[in-house]
Amino acid sequence: MITLKELKKNPYLIEFIEQAGERLRLLQYTDHGLDHVDLVSARARNIAREIGLSKDKQEMCAIAAFCHDFGNFLSRTYHNYMGAVIFQQLFQKDFTPSELAQLMQAIVNHDKYEMEFTDPVSAVTILADKSDVRRERVTVKDKKVIEEDIHNRVNFATKYSKLGVDKKKKNITLVLKIDTSFVPVIEYFEIFTDRMTYCRKAAKRLGYKFNLVINNFKLL
Repeated sequence: MITLKELKKNPYLIEFIEQAGERLRLLQYTDHGLDHVDLVSARARNIAREIGLSKDKQEMCAIAAFCHDFGNFLSRTYHNYMGAVIFQQLFQKDFTPSELAQLMQAIVNHDKYEMEFTDPVSAVTILADKSDVRRERVTVKDKKVIEEDIHNRVNFATKYSKLGVDKKKKNITLVLKIDTSFVPVIEYFEIFTDRMTYCRKAAKRLGYKFNLVINNFKLL
């Protein structure tokens, strides 16, 4: 198995990620480029380490998280499937069949809500990705345009975001501080209810409970 550091040397992968980020930026989506996947990858590695997964599994979580969104360079629709197939074409020789299958499943599962988790790599990738809510993800500069889109509004209003793991209490907790003068907390739930439900399923697969705390109030 190659490492994330080695995988990042593939020029096709990096180009696909950069184009995915640029494509969605032009469509006024939140950031899905290198900043996003670097953060999600680091978060996935940390979660995997904190819950006690093996070194190889930690590396696989970091890799899956880094690669989960690059299919967007072709299309937003079914980008998870396209990303998994292209990943297989790029890196088939670099992983065992079992490793490759788990990585492809994680890439697909991050955007397929009816899928049941069969491996911790998928669950960790979900938690790392769906918890990336922050002002820096907003690529639009015009505040009037930001106010027109609920995804941009909620991310822009998020002043603080941290995902923590309590191994002793078996809790994985996302802590957010939201500027309620910009958006009410209810708007967060309008777009993130499905994501938080998915995080709860992912945490349960790992033997943990998922919690959500917004402005010092525990909501999940």
